[in-house]
Amino acid sequence: MDNRERESHDDKMEKGSFASSDHWKALATSGEESELADASLEKIFESREVPPWQKQLTFRAFFVSFILTILFSFIVMKLMLTTGIIPSLNVAAGLLGFFFVKTWTKFLEKSGLLKQPFTRQENTVIQTCVVASSGIAFSGGFGNYLFGMSEEVAKSSGETYSSLDVKNPSLHWMIGFLFIVSFLGLFSVVSLRKIMIIDFKLIYPSGTATAHLINSFHAPMGAKLAKKQVKQLAKIISFSFLWGFFQWFFMGEDGCGFNNFPTFGLKAHKSKFYFDFSTTYVGMGMICPYLISVSLLLGSLLSWGIMWPLISNQKGHWYDATLPSSSLHGLQGYEVFIPIAMILGDGLYNFIKVMGHMLFDLYTQLSKKGSRAVLPSNGRAASDVSQAQSYDDQRRALLFVKDQIPTWLAITGYLFIAIISIITLPHIFPLLKWYYILDICIFAPVLAFCNAYGCGLTDWSLASTYGKLAIFIISAWAGKSQGGVLASLAACGVMMNIVSTASDLMQDFKTGYMTLTSPRSMFVSQVIGTAMGCIVSPCVFWLFYKAYGTLGHQGSEYPVPYAVIFRSIAILGIEGFSTLPKHCLTFCYVFFFGSMVINGIRDAVGKKWNRFIPIPMAMAIPFYMGGYFAIDMCVGSLILYVWRRMNKANADAYGSTVASGLICGDGIWTLPSSILALAGVKPPICMKFLSRATDARVDAFLQSIKM
Repeated sequence: MDNRERESHDDKMEKGSFASSDHWKALATSGEESELADASLEKIFESREVPPWQKQLTFRAFFVSFILTILFSFIVMKLMLTTGIIPSLNVAAGLLGFFFVKTWTKFLEKSGLLKQPFTRQENTVIQTCVVASSGIAFSGGFGNYLFGMSEEVAKSSGETYSSLDVKNPSLHWMIGFLFIVSFLGLFSVVSLRKIMIIDFKLIYPSGTATAHLINSFHAPMGAKLAKKQVKQLAKIISFSFLWGFFQWFFMGEDGCGFNNFPTFGLKAHKSKFYFDFSTTYVGMGMICPYLISVSLLLGSLLSWGIMWPLISNQKGHWYDATLPSSSLHGLQGYEVFIPIAMILGDGLYNFIKVMGHMLFDLYTQLSKKGSRAVLPSNGRAASDVSQAQSYDDQRRALLFVKDQIPTWLAITGYLFIAIISIITLPHIFPLLKWYYILDICIFAPVLAFCNAYGCGLTDWSLASTYGKLAIFIISAWAGKSQGGVLASLAACGVMMNIVSTASDLMQDFKTGYMTLTSPRSMFVSQVIGTAMGCIVSPCVFWLFYKAYGTLGHQGSEYPVPYAVIFRSIAILGIEGFSTLPKHCLTFCYVFFFGSMVINGIRDAVGKKWNRFIPIPMAMAIPFYMGGYFAIDMCVGSLILYVWRRMNKANADAYGSTVASGLICGDGIWTLPSSILALAGVKPPICMKFLSRATDARVDAFLQSIKM
């Protein structure tokens, strides 16, 4: 969700780094762990030998990683197919990895069979492998570009299409496509790890926060808190799983069950304002900053509460009243293209902002020849650390450069995979010409560097923005007659996989740097995790695809909103603005520039006041989806807010544990529920809500049948 559709606000929605590093650091250093923040961390671990990189790669680490890959792939897939909002799961991966291996080693220790203790390096390897594998569920495009190629989405968008414009999902070509493109990003920036981590001293907030948590688990004084967190996690996972199981009994048909409970009345429910009792989104609300939840709610109120009712009153004037509800030339055109304008405006602003930061900081670095200046980052002034480098930094840097990954391997690996991509991808997508792929492979490493650098400065990955840029360029280049829709969506997949994987790799290198984990073991873990994801993620998606016949239909349990949005961007690139309904283009201009202005105001007023200004990207998502998940997330944010007001230390220590448990428990239930749906087993009860007048008519009808 790689947090993390694991970033501009756009990608934070889709694959988030929502949780602030300060929150996770507070978790890692709360209560008994506060001493870790003050003392030299590496002196605490000085008596423990750092295992060689080969011993950091254990069978149990990859066995646990595979189990967690399946779990996290279901979680990310469910989120991708419902809202496209994915919180950062790095911390949850580290926590669950610690839980599983600690249980394993405790059992072996009691039986006298334990040969190798569980180290923080092994914990980091697990976290890296799981995040890499579950990240494929995001960059694989199952909730955006890949499913956007399907006939279901083409029908849902109401467009006129031909066989050149669609390619339905199939397990064999999806796995092949992901194996071809997913490894390019790993080799594109791996040779720059020392420059990024040691020379430039980029922060990578999510990677740093995860390292703080792993270090706190394995520090002598952190064991007690970690044990309590693990017990709490097990309880919350059990509760969330059983709650999902209980809800299933009342979901006999579409529109039935607790997830359609008209909390604020039937009229509000029709406008998608209701609490749907989803523990996943409540947990996400506890992880995300409060402003994200509030922005989502404001966006849903603006769109479904004000704009869509007013525009629908213009039916027959602004658009043809006889058009089906799924047509992009009717009301759905406003629902799709206005949020696209907000997404692009937000993405363009943040692209310019991150590029500006990057160029300025590179200039600062290069202009101080011979100095060891720290790049200004997140408002911090540069300071000379060559003479006052801490013991922690010295030890970490020494071990980080010890196990080199040869530059020739990175260059050769990238060229080899790029050549394979150019040769094989046109066989999967005949309309994706070889010269499209060649151009992407030439420019992608530059964009991957920019993305990884910007992510290190701000924790923002612009993967989705680069993907949308590829859609616009290739769709306009290819045109309608040459299958521009399909070619541009496939090109988006190549671009997104390269730049997304590159930033994820650097985040994990930062975690490895701070936990004394070898870059070689990290890279091997990334490769194995990526390979796992290329197999597991398509299989998980295939299970959803076969189990739920309404996948991609608006109003269904899994509407896959970003698939429609990505496909609509491709259509817009081909057909231009002339096909939009009346006044839609004017609205798009207003919201495009409005997003940029709001972002500019947020940056201008500073941190003290920008927490009161909504985030345009977060506001854009419910324009198409509705506000039900925003209400769930606001409930989660409210729970955490009240908890922190009552007991801040306790909330900091266990807040993320409770949130992760709510998300993971619901994710675990997704597996058996999908299997039941695939087997044709339906819930026995349909709990539906009717108005009193409708209920009276139904009763009268039933009475007439009996007579």
